[in-house]
Amino acid sequence: MGYTAVHPVWGRLDVSLGDLGCGHTWAEIHRVKGVRLACPECGGKVFARSSRYGLRHFYHQVRPPDCELANESPEHHFLKLELAMAARAAGWRAELEVSSEAGDWRADVLVFDDRDRPFMALEAQLSPMTPTEARMRTDRYARDGVAVCWVALQDRPWSRAVPTLRASAPAEGGKSWTVRHGLARYTWTPRTLKAKATWEHITCPLGDALAWILQGTVRVHTAVNGTVWWTAPAYEERALERARLEAEAEAAEQEAAAERRREQAAAADRRRRAAEQRALDRQAELKERHNEMQRLAGFFRRTGFDLTAWDTFTQLVRSASGKAIVYGEQSPRYGNGLLVHARHRDTDGGYTLAAVVCPDPHALTHWPEKLDILVPDHTWLARIRTAARVPLRVAVLDPRTGRRTFERIPPPSVHRPRPDRPG
Repeated sequence: MGYTAVHPVWGRLDVSLGDLGCGHTWAEIHRVKGVRLACPECGGKVFARSSRYGLRHFYHQVRPPDCELANESPEHHFLKLELAMAARAAGWRAELEVSSEAGDWRADVLVFDDRDRPFMALEAQLSPMTPTEARMRTDRYARDGVAVCWVALQDRPWSRAVPTLRASAPAEGGKSWTVRHGLARYTWTPRTLKAKATWEHITCPLGDALAWILQGTVRVHTAVNGTVWWTAPAYEERALERARLEAEAEAAEQEAAAERRREQAAAADRRRRAAEQRALDRQAELKERHNEMQRLAGFFRRTGFDLTAWDTFTQLVRSASGKAIVYGEQSPRYGNGLLVHARHRDTDGGYTLAAVVCPDPHALTHWPEKLDILVPDHTWLARIRTAARVPLRVAVLDPRTGRRTFERIPPPSVHRPRPDRPG
């Protein structure tokens, strides 16, 4: 259903106008055989029809699926007709369903100024649309010097991005549409910074709101957060007055806080330098770790030790010993195990040999009884228990679970299984 059609001779027809906008009457097209009318949107054949409520319109004999005019909802049709009637009641020439010369936009209602130039599009927008789409469509109109007022029936995300009125249809028995949101006033009494100031959306007849918009009595206002609504210049001036007072108060505060900001800047500079130093330290630490991993590569290959678990294992070694530790070399004397040197924390004493990590089990024949063996799992423990020929102390430091267990392995003559003692 649409309100406009194209006659091959008369041109554009608008059934919301008494003379169809071209000096002819409804009777000349309604139920008249041989009249050829086309849809201005898709070019398909349309016919003049009057609904049971007397609403004149055009319809497609077969509704095309890709024609926007043919597939608009009844609510959309009624709202855009209301917009056109309101604009005309305010004294403006308004036409329905008008497209631009380039065909890149089609206004539901296009309003013309006293020099017959289009200056405002009234858009009944009931279908979904993103805020980005709304801005793009508004910008297309603006490139042709046409402003837009979008009219919706529900709150939509896009309605805060472009100039919008949210309206409601007349209640049963009512006559006028009502604006519920989109037209606002600024309240601020008394005019001091301590007094609360706020924008309030007002309710009024849709016809009044459109008259104010078309006359320039109200104009588009964009809030600091980007939300858009219509308001009177006096309210904008009041908001600017408040903003000036706030700016003056802020300037006074900035003057009083200048020294504090300098101190904060100096502190930030110190933090920056400290962060840079930490980054350098971290870089050096990573390089040191890389070198350490390179140095221990042979140990990892021999033992099959999981590199990803090495740091956790080292933490368990430190925790179990309660001392500061460093790793030495693999020692043939101790079964090619990795030497662990330790010293008491917070002392200046030197490091002493304290343990060996993953020695070759077959080299356990002459082992110092006070030297601990460190292994990462019970598989290693079993291998050492099987090969032991002297009393041994073994610590199982499992990097997967974080558990520590300690085992004393007696020589073969007195060897009896005993449970692990959790650490």
